[in-house]
Amino acid sequence: MSKTVTLNVRVSGALGEHVTTNVGEDGAYENISEYVRDLIRRDKERADAEAFTRLKAELTKAFAAPDSDYKPLGAEAVIKRNARKRK
Repeated sequence: MSKTVTLNVRVSGALGEHVTTNVGEDGAYENISEYVRDLIRRDKERADAEAFTRLKAELTKAFAAPDSDYKPLGAEAVIKRNARKRK
């Protein structure tokens, strides 16, 4: 189940003005919470797209490598290699 997080954020100056122009009758959002949720959603989509682009680049490079570059690798070796990377 997802966890609900309550945020309290203060913005002033140009940022505060920008928020107020985007919220309310004349803005694109009904309230500030809706605006912040949309910003977070867009940021998550951007981060996911960047991760996908990195993965795609790695896979493209791997598939372009000659067969002689490939070595047999068992599950134990993969687990051991990944454990070292986390440290």
